[in-house]
Amino acid sequence: MTEKPSVALLDYGAGNIRSAQRALERVGARVTVTADPKVAVEAQGLLVPGVGAFRACMDGLKAVHGPRVIGQRLAGGRPVMGICVGMQVLFEEGREHGHFVPGCGEWPGAIERLQAPVLPHMGWNTVAVDGPTDMFDGISQERFYFVHSYGARRWELETDITTEPTVTWAEYGGGRFVAAVENGALWATQFHPEKSGDAGAHLLENWMKTL
Repeated sequence: MTEKPSVALLDYGAGNIRSAQRALERVGARVTVTADPKVAVEAQGLLVPGVGAFRACMDGLKAVHGPRVIGQRLAGGRPVMGICVGMQVLFEEGREHGHFVPGCGEWPGAIERLQAPVLPHMGWNTVAVDGPTDMFDGISQERFYFVHSYGARRWELETDITTEPTVTWAEYGGGRFVAAVENGALWATQFHPEKSGDAGAHLLENWMKTL
């Protein structure tokens, strides 16, 4: 019997831990909910959840050495996935209420308030998948569940053709924002795959294939 892939679900006080754990277990992961940096580094996959404010999430991440863990894993090409604010903190900074909060800096650019008349952006929305992608492979209905008021409204990473990430966009309130990024060992979604039914489960299955 093949052993299930190990996934560390990073518990830093700012995530919907239980629903993410159940979703990962349903697609065949052996999940450890942990704040231990050693466990987070050594697992086959690391999932970084996140809900709430950018600053609070970064404070929680730093308390468990999250930025170092993420950087160490990516330096070795080991899979990391961020969800919702767990995606946002991967950018260079967050801008909330006129304050600039440093992020993990894996990607340049800022997380900003969405330009929409009604916030938060809550509910199902379609994402625009441009070309072949491992993340969305086999997913025919590209609708996912979002809950957020902030996002990446621009993509600022300059890459060459051999390393260019796949960036997926969605629109809300007349403006667009980054809905997902597939960047080598680093995957991230602004939406919640664990709340997105069959499409979200299939996406998590696709991530599991990379472990």
